Amino acid sequence: MKSRQGKAVFFAILAAALYAASTPISKILLQKLPATFLAALLYLGAGIGISIVSMVEKRTSSPAEKPLERSDLVWVVLMVVLDIAAPIFLMLGLQRTAAANASLLNNFEIVATSLIALLFFKEKISTRLWFAIALVTGASIILSVEDASSFSFSTGSLLVLLASTCWGLENNCTRNLSSKDPMQTVIIKGFGSGTGSLVIAFIIGQTAWDGLYIAIALVLGFVAYGLSIYFYIRAQRDLGAAKTSTFYAVSPFIGAALSFMILGEKVQWTYFLALAIMAAGAFLAAEDSKN
Repeated sequence: MKSRQGKAVFFAILAAALYAASTPISKILLQKLPATFLAALLYLGAGIGISIVSMVEKRTSSPAEKPLERSDLVWVVLMVVLDIAAPIFLMLGLQRTAAANASLLNNFEIVATSLIALLFFKEKISTRLWFAIALVTGASIILSVEDASSFSFSTGSLLVLLASTCWGLENNCTRNLSSKDPMQTVIIKGFGSGTGSLVIAFIIGQTAWDGLYIAIALVLGFVAYGLSIYFYIRAQRDLGAAKTSTFYAVSPFIGAALSFMILGEKVQWTYFLALAIMAAGAFLAAEDSKN
């Protein structure tokens, strides 16, 4: 049992590391590609990439996974709809706030995932995890305040928080599919959400046909979304939605570090205050997951 738990923790952290690169690189791609179009490409890249991996894996005679069934349809539809909305909100938020700021705000997914798991799926939340939720929420508020004197909120930050909430709900939907073939789930997620976002991009006229940037976005989608989601689902099998999200919480810190290195962004002192509070919250959440 401990070996399975250890493997699940490794998968959760690997998923976090793979996803971390998406924020700073997406910020660069948004200079050439519209937000909704980029969101579509990221998920289409995940679907295409995992489809190829799945075909290779079948040829190597890997153990058969349990396929999705008709009874899973509700969770699949909810998953796809939420994965259409979340990346669009995130890309729109990235256009309006620093990538490092957005990376840390992604930690709000811990709060959303845990509270939804409690309210709708009756997962238990310990006292330690409640403290973690309070710290992450407080840090998110600090990061979201644009002008402390008038207490106005940053539109970009609020959009990122909305994306994190969508993903928190989606995490709980995906948990109900975690016993099924994870590659099948990611492929449906990739093509379903990617196609939905692409249709929206065409309807609102947000497309750009630069072959190089489209190719980069598709590869980024395969690595940061496809492989990340695959390992995340594998982790959920043994950890559950709330605990998996706590280990996944290292992703925003990796993403923030990459944003500084790649983009050289400058931030206000409030960012470092929020960073310290967020780190404490993530630490408490991770410690709780060990119990």
